[in-house]
Amino acid sequence: MRADRLVATLLFMQTRGKVTAAEVAAELEVSVATARRDLEALSAAGIPVYPQAGRGGGWALVGGARTDLSGLTASEAQALFLLLGPVATAEPATKSALRKLLRALPQPFRLEAEAAAGAVVVDSARWGERDEEPPEPVTVLQRAIVRRRRIRFGYARAGSRTERVVDPWGMVDKDGIWYLVAGTANGQRTFRVDRMAEVEVTDEPAQRPADFDLSTAWSEVVEEVERHRSTLAATVLVPERLLPVLRHQQGRHCVVDGPAGDGRIRVSITAPTPLMIAQQLAGWGASIEVTEPDSVRRELARLGTELVERYRA
Repeated sequence: MRADRLVATLLFMQTRGKVTAAEVAAELEVSVATARRDLEALSAAGIPVYPQAGRGGGWALVGGARTDLSGLTASEAQALFLLLGPVATAEPATKSALRKLLRALPQPFRLEAEAAAGAVVVDSARWGERDEEPPEPVTVLQRAIVRRRRIRFGYARAGSRTERVVDPWGMVDKDGIWYLVAGTANGQRTFRVDRMAEVEVTDEPAQRPADFDLSTAWSEVVEEVERHRSTLAATVLVPERLLPVLRHQQGRHCVVDGPAGDGRIRVSITAPTPLMIAQQLAGWGASIEVTEPDSVRRELARLGTELVERYRA
């Protein structure tokens, strides 16, 4: 995992002071190109790792050959933990490495470094859409989370715009769509960052529950959303050889009920409306069969008729 390599690279540089990409590659058993990309990533993240050109050059930690990781500034420590924190939520080894780095930091920096490490979660499961570039406020929001400052912003939803003041607790990147998990007067709320405008970091301190865990909070958000997305179930018969494809396509919205007795497998496909289920299954054609409910079967028949009329020629 790349995050593990970045931590290992920093620890290696701590003992050597100055290294070449080839030396890092040999130490970590990766290609020279991979080692160079990792060194460049550390430098780009604001860690004091800089290339030295010319004969006898390489990459060095600013401060000399015996620079300790505890020499990081507060902003550098935050940059490092923002870089590695999202991966640590899913990788126990990376989380362990980050804990070791935390112990190497001076006490005044640990609180903000810990906040940075828990400020972002990356959720790779799709909800059917993807933005290629993070919305502009992402960096501002991350800093507000780390500094524990309240934010003020305009929020657009359902054709209306409201002004909000919230305590930012953490951010989630779900397949390129960024979400802010925050505390409000009405409890925990989730906001899509691309619907936020005129984000302002105030001087007011933000309050966050002592037991708040971003990964746990986001799991609860996902479960609630999925419950709303799973209000209707359709029974579908699918050939056993196609079952893995259907399960991969539908994710948690596909539940295997068991053999149908004719060589096919009976599964349940869930979604909020009959039309949504029909739209997801229409592309399978006659490869699968929806047995119930009738509302989904009618939508499939209607979609089929529309396609025949459109493409009859």
